[in-house]
Amino acid sequence: VAPRPDPAQAVPWGVRVAAEAGWRLLVLAGTLWVLMRIISAVQLVVLSFVIALLITAMLQPTVARLRRRGVPRGPATALTAMFGFVIIGLIGWFVTWQVMENIDDLSGQIQDGIDELRNWLLNSPFHVTDKQINEIAKNLREAVGANTDQITSAGLEGVTVVVEALTGILLAVFSTLFLLYDGKRIWEWTLKLVPAAARPGVAGAGPAAWRTLTAYVRGTVLVALIDAIFIGLGIYFLDVPMAVPLAVFIFLFAFIPLVGAVVSGALAVVVALVTQGVFTAVMTLVVVLAVQQIEGHILQPFILGRAVRVHPLAVVLAVACGGMVAGIGGAVVAVPLVAVTNTVAGYLRSYAQKSALRHSVRPRGATAVSAEPTPQTPSD
Repeated sequence: VAPRPDPAQAVPWGVRVAAEAGWRLLVLAGTLWVLMRIISAVQLVVLSFVIALLITAMLQPTVARLRRRGVPRGPATALTAMFGFVIIGLIGWFVTWQVMENIDDLSGQIQDGIDELRNWLLNSPFHVTDKQINEIAKNLREAVGANTDQITSAGLEGVTVVVEALTGILLAVFSTLFLLYDGKRIWEWTLKLVPAAARPGVAGAGPAAWRTLTAYVRGTVLVALIDAIFIGLGIYFLDVPMAVPLAVFIFLFAFIPLVGAVVSGALAVVVALVTQGVFTAVMTLVVVLAVQQIEGHILQPFILGRAVRVHPLAVVLAVACGGMVAGIGGAVVAVPLVAVTNTVAGYLRSYAQKSALRHSVRPRGATAVSAEPTPQTPSD
């Protein structure tokens, strides 16, 4: 009887490779799933710390500049943090003040704009009748009435949202203060948790990741400021109401790449449409598109550079995944996370190649030691 072959040898090579890769992918997927469950359980803490990292990346160069001028670490941290948080608070107060000051005028202008839009639809070539418009309005009122319970519950949940937001703000503030004051020692302590064999590579990848994050945050702030100024000036000269609050919203939404620009631009166009008419809305759209084209093709490549360049497809997917996992906060931190991950992966790959090259080079010349074992005689 012919002996049966070894079962492992009977399996085709391609299937064996696929099986080896498959169970490793299953382990990685399970690890990622557990990690995501843990992050979801402490989502508020994670988002607060990540936002603190972004704020620290923006403020840390100021602390370093003050330290070089001879200011002690404590006062330099306190001055920088106070200055940064005061500016952030003033921006929030200014937006709220402008909205409250112009809300009454905006409501009247919106009502007038709706009436003008209705008259335009009645006289348009789309053959829209007054009965159809009234039917649409009736359906909207019925939809709002049918979802009264959901709207009420959402209003009650707003209290919980406010409490969580205040908690997250306090966590971000404290984390920022400690990162600004003691960030270097925190990083050194973190390195002790890394296995000794991987510690040199991680020690080099950390500063590279931090440089990428700092460049991303500072570049994004500068690009967002330019967008807000030029689009704000454009809609101001077009006599669009609440031009200043809209410019501030454009600045804030610019921190969500691609998606934020579309949302803020659409908001400006809608306000122009319902308050000033179709022509002003078209001109607002032209201004928004022109500034965004200049931003995408000139400002971002020039200011952000190649170090933090991420493919647009990766940006869209990252923003979508971040928004699905953690809402607006996740959409904000998704792209810098992808940029930092890209930098770390590239650095570790380069470090591994250099290490392999160093270990593969053998000494040559008179000082070289032969790798061949010395032959021994039977007497030895």
